[in-house]
Amino acid sequence: MFFTEEGRRKREKIVLTMERRYVFVILFYIIMSIFRVGGFGVNWGTQSTHPLPPTTIVKMLKHNGITKVKLFDADPIILDALKKSAIEVMVGIPNSMLKTFATSPEVAEDFVSKNISSQLSAGVDIRYIAVGNQPFLYLYKGAYESTTLPALQNIQMALVKARLEERVRVTVPLNADVFKSSSDNPSDGEFNTKIHELMIDLVQFLYQNNGPFTVNIYPFKSVYRNPTFPMDYAFFDGFNDPSIDNGLIYDNLLDANIDTLVWALSKYGFGNMSIVVGEIGWPTDGDKSATSQLAQRFHQGLMTRLITGKGTPMRPGPMDVYLFSLIDEDNKTIQPTSFEVGNFDRHWGLFRYDGQPKYQLNTGSGANGLVGATEVKYQDKKWCILKPSANPNSDKVARSVSKACQTGDCSSLGYGTSCGGLDVRGNISYAFNSFYQVNDQIFGNCDFSGLSETTDRDPSTENCKFQIMIDSESNGKIRPFRIIMFVLLFFTLV
Repeated sequence: MFFTEEGRRKREKIVLTMERRYVFVILFYIIMSIFRVGGFGVNWGTQSTHPLPPTTIVKMLKHNGITKVKLFDADPIILDALKKSAIEVMVGIPNSMLKTFATSPEVAEDFVSKNISSQLSAGVDIRYIAVGNQPFLYLYKGAYESTTLPALQNIQMALVKARLEERVRVTVPLNADVFKSSSDNPSDGEFNTKIHELMIDLVQFLYQNNGPFTVNIYPFKSVYRNPTFPMDYAFFDGFNDPSIDNGLIYDNLLDANIDTLVWALSKYGFGNMSIVVGEIGWPTDGDKSATSQLAQRFHQGLMTRLITGKGTPMRPGPMDVYLFSLIDEDNKTIQPTSFEVGNFDRHWGLFRYDGQPKYQLNTGSGANGLVGATEVKYQDKKWCILKPSANPNSDKVARSVSKACQTGDCSSLGYGTSCGGLDVRGNISYAFNSFYQVNDQIFGNCDFSGLSETTDRDPSTENCKFQIMIDSESNGKIRPFRIIMFVLLFFTLV
């Protein structure tokens, strides 16, 4: 019928309509990619003695143009705050639960039903389930090597049973030491020989189910571990001795790490597998290399790349990145069990404990720098300090400081830290005040056997901030240990 003049006109009309549709589709994906590049993700940790209300944090996320969050568990209060926020969510499963999920498909189904299906129905935009968190770290001595993949498989089967496998993907956040290079060249990338077979099986399962390879990369730790590491190589603003591998130039550690992974994946047929950077950041205290200036330099360099959509030499497209982390966590462990943990571990946040930005950062959101939390309520303006009459060199003081630092946060004391310039009395007062604030300024927590006293005069210095904690009760949360302290005090008095 198209051989007549009328048929020819109909054919041209159909072709024109199809061409317009193709143009529309292409423009749609271009626009969507532009919007995607403008967003970035953060890790939302909760190991704080005085956390901000989740609703306050969600407002922070939206005010700062943060479009994705990675959680370390399925906290129902946090998920409730994320309802209808248009923020994409990665829900975590702690390592301690891997064995249970590995051995019981029913438990996995129950988890998906209660924490994924119901939350999706309520308006939480869950995109990923992170099964475990760096489960193959040598620190764990293989404790999770036999349970991670079975747990992953059972969670995936539960998603399939709930008909959510196309909407929610599974992944396993892994440390960068699961792959390595036998030289400085990314093209020599290979999986760690100690878990080689496990890694191939894990990657194959993720690939078959369209799950991304999630890797945590920490240029800061390379600087922290190795005093001779070239610091400029950890940043993104030029390195005077870049390496060249197969004609590709590497002038920063992030590119080299990701492309080492790309080469390792390619050797086993997974070269086009999606890669997510699950954690990356720079701390601001607790070590001589952990400063606000360096953190700003690192994050702004990374943010500029995200805004412009610049990838790596092997993956030139936009990167999928979750910054570590959103907010400081003063209750994280800093026990020296491995080089993975240090005093800096409580200071990874873009924001301080109270949701206030540490430095300016252009995130491409249109705001003039980072936007802090609003309507935050604080405890009274009073501090706990060493009495002027007390002898700072007495054994009693030493024991009291040790007690204070066990409960409080003394990670800002020491060489190269923000409070490293304090004198002996200042160090003692800082420790006493930290204990006092963490314990909600409760009567009796500024005593230390008569060595301390409260003051309404701020003892902070230009570089060292003596903190006043958030008033958790005014912010909508009752502190359980505050109730316990009052009970103990009552029975002591009677």
